Amino acid sequence: MYRPNNPYKPLTRDNAAVLLFDHQIGLISGVTDFDPLTLTHNVVGLAKAAKILGLPIVAASTARDTMWGPTAPDLAEVVGGQDNVIDRSTVNAWDDPRVRAAITATGRSKLIIAGIATEVCAAFPAISAVSEGYDAYVAVDASGSFSQTRRDTALLRMHQAGVIPVDFASAMVEVLADNASPLAEDLYAAIDIPFAKLVTGLTHAAA
Repeated sequence: MYRPNNPYKPLTRDNAAVLLFDHQIGLISGVTDFDPLTLTHNVVGLAKAAKILGLPIVAASTARDTMWGPTAPDLAEVVGGQDNVIDRSTVNAWDDPRVRAAITATGRSKLIIAGIATEVCAAFPAISAVSEGYDAYVAVDASGSFSQTRRDTALLRMHQAGVIPVDFASAMVEVLADNASPLAEDLYAAIDIPFAKLVTGLTHAAA
C-alpha cells in the first residue's frame, strides 16, 4: 500500500511498457464481459497510444497455429505484424524466455498489461511481475474474460497480490501527464475520448 514513506510513482514515458497477451481471434470471440468489438477497439487504442507516447510494446500469442488463431488483425497492424507477436506454448507468458527477455530489454519497471483471458493471460504474468519487483497494472477494459465470475475473482486475486487495476485510457493519460504536450491531440484521438474530438473540431472550425 502506498504511504508517505512509500509514495506512489506515476507512470511515465521513461518507466512504463505495455504488454499485450493473447488478443487472438479465437479468444476474442468467446469473451462475454465486453462486446468483442469494444474489446478490440480498446486494446488497439491502448497499442496506438503506447506508440504515440514512445512506450515499448511486447506482444505475445498462444499456439496461434493450432488453437486460438492469429492476433486480431487491427492490433497486429499496430505492433508491426504477426511476426512481431511472440508465439508461445506456456500458459503464463512470463514463463516464456523470449517474452521475459523482451520485457527485460525494455528497461522499464512499470508494466501495463492486457490479456485474454483476464484471469489467466493478464493475471498470471501480472502477479509474476509483482513477485519479481515490478509494478504491474492490468488494463481491465483492454482485457476480457469468459464469465463475470472469472473476471471478478481475477480482480480480487490480482488486488491481493498487489496488481493495480486501471482502464487503458487513464493509464495512457497518466503517462501523457501534460495536456500542453505536442502529443496530446494524437493521444486523445487514439484513446477515442469523444469530448476531445468535439473540442478539437470546434477549435479547428473557429480557426
